Amino acid sequence: MPLIKAGANWVDGDRFFDREAELVTLAERASEGIHTLLTAPRRMGKTSLVRESLRRLAEKGDFDSVFVDLEHASDVPEAIAEMAARSRSARGPWRRIQSGFSDTFAAFGNRVDSLAVSELRVQLRAGIAAGNWRHRGDLIFSALAENDRTVLLAIDELPILVNRLLRQDGDTITAKGRQEADEFLSWLRKNGQEHRGRIVIILSGSVGLEPILRRAGMSAQLNIFAPLDLKPWNEEVASACLAALAQSYNLELPVAVRLEMCRRLRHHVPHHIQQFFDHLHEYLRPLNRRLATLDDVGHVYDNEMLSVRGQVHLEHYESRLRLVLGTEEYRTALTLLTEAAVGDGLLSDESIDRYHRSMENAAPTDGEPASIDSILYLLEHDGYLERRPNGYRFLSGLLEDWWRARHTRHFVPIRDRLV
Repeated sequence: MPLIKAGANWVDGDRFFDREAELVTLAERASEGIHTLLTAPRRMGKTSLVRESLRRLAEKGDFDSVFVDLEHASDVPEAIAEMAARSRSARGPWRRIQSGFSDTFAAFGNRVDSLAVSELRVQLRAGIAAGNWRHRGDLIFSALAENDRTVLLAIDELPILVNRLLRQDGDTITAKGRQEADEFLSWLRKNGQEHRGRIVIILSGSVGLEPILRRAGMSAQLNIFAPLDLKPWNEEVASACLAALAQSYNLELPVAVRLEMCRRLRHHVPHHIQQFFDHLHEYLRPLNRRLATLDDVGHVYDNEMLSVRGQVHLEHYESRLRLVLGTEEYRTALTLLTEAAVGDGLLSDESIDRYHRSMENAAPTDGEPASIDSILYLLEHDGYLERRPNGYRFLSGLLEDWWRARHTRHFVPIRDRLV
């Protein structure tokens, strides 16, 4: 089957490319009842991998699947309502969940199954409160565990919900937020342990869960989940993807052209590979040309990938930092990344030491002090930077070039500042 452009969406079936080793690993873990925490920088294809894994395993007939997206859940009751609503994909458990929520659905009679998911979620949320969410949630897990087949429960964007619970004032981690996040994760861990073998949980998200929990002192909540690190494609796979796309769209991408595209990206994030091809295809189409050249690659990279149109996806890297960090930490993270950008992609150990000293001498602020080490840990974990012998370097050539163009115009490196 021809490989079709993915756009900005997750993919499965004929649009899914590579990741066979990871699919085998997830299948093995599912059969062994092992819960998984899928980790990777954003746009690496975590959601696509999970969706394709669920599809293939369900197709074999050994598993039923439930996919839950918590990105827009503002609190725990909303998360439980989302889990209940999405459990409708498993017919046997759904009947038991309906029975458990009979008070909520009394007014709908036999029309419950005709409700859209959004309507269903609203009705379920009305029956869940701070005082009963554990009972309602346990009911969902028990219903799933009683299914004839093992249920794969994929929970996407759990880190965003946990961070939202922790930072209830929108900035700093609060004692109340830590308590609520800890209670929710303890409940999830308890059910994962109690129903192991009948329910297999897969956690994923566009930001890392471990750095968030580490910052809150709650890393132990992850001890029932086996990590699975999703790596970028190597150059061979990335080039093969470009070749498959070119064949599908009747383009000619010589080996040298494909390798130049890979060289400029440096970090072969699947979405960036697809995005680069899409921009190149759209550039050549009105010119009525099929053969791409090295000059075309340079033009598209500079004028499309780094343009305002190309920045939409890259700005998400910055917005996710704003989401998971407090104000002071966010500012420090931006500063460290910009320091790396002006330093030819390298944040040197010498510069890091200077930032440590400047923060020690800085006047106290109202918010939590920004920890250089914890911020660097997050930036490394979530794929912005990688550790080198003499400092930290941008992983992605694309992100480095974009950051340099966006943030460095009026930036003064710390070595050149007056103390």
